[in-house]
Amino acid sequence: MDLTSTQLGLAARVQQLTKHYGNVENAVRALDDVSVGIRRGEFTAIMGPSGSGKSTLMHVMAGLDAPSGGRAWIGDTEITGLGDKELTLLRRRRVGFVFQAFNLVPTLDAIGNILLPFALDGRAPTAAERARVDALVQTLGLAGRLTHRPHELSGGQQQRVAIARALATAPDLVFADEPTGNLDSRSSRDVLQVLATASREHGQSIAMVTHDAVAASHADRVLFLGDGRVVADKPRQNAEQISRFMLAAEGALPAGATA
Repeated sequence: MDLTSTQLGLAARVQQLTKHYGNVENAVRALDDVSVGIRRGEFTAIMGPSGSGKSTLMHVMAGLDAPSGGRAWIGDTEITGLGDKELTLLRRRRVGFVFQAFNLVPTLDAIGNILLPFALDGRAPTAAERARVDALVQTLGLAGRLTHRPHELSGGQQQRVAIARALATAPDLVFADEPTGNLDSRSSRDVLQVLATASREHGQSIAMVTHDAVAASHADRVLFLGDGRVVADKPRQNAEQISRFMLAAEGALPAGATA
């Protein structure tokens, strides 16, 4: 009998995953027979050259994109083949997202965006959840901007609102796509510390796609992708080690599908 994700100590996983784009004659293979898991309570960085498939992997693992072949699970629930309604409910209650494009609601102010996951679930935050939100707001330096709408915030402030929203409900699993891409170095450190704390102190599983070696050095584990495959799976690395590996990989690996 196959082991469950829980028995394997995984918050999400994919098995023999493939993803193709385009028609049969001109198919672009973004992922090629990938089997990998995100461990519970661990901060994982996903890296690779442009076109390596890292963003595609995250989108399929998060249930935002359907695979061409293979299987995917969030926790013990196989998401391959789930209907839209079931998948939406599963994501809403168990997964947090930080997108490159922020995806903030323009008509809501910052605190409205941060509390949106509760509103979508049809409930108000508990006292403990509100205390967590307040702590996130303070840590991310948003206390003075809560009544501002997205167009009144800088790109970095919008990103921090998106991160607070992703962590507000303390989801088991958080996917972050280049979460420090629009931040200065100090704000980046604050955000990475928040993600690391969510993992180490609160047992949340964080999967972060990044091209930034310094950001990846905050993670417990670094997955390297190349040409649609996992080419290395390493424990915590410093920024210099990560940069050295990336330079070697980019020199040795052919260009693949769009990441």
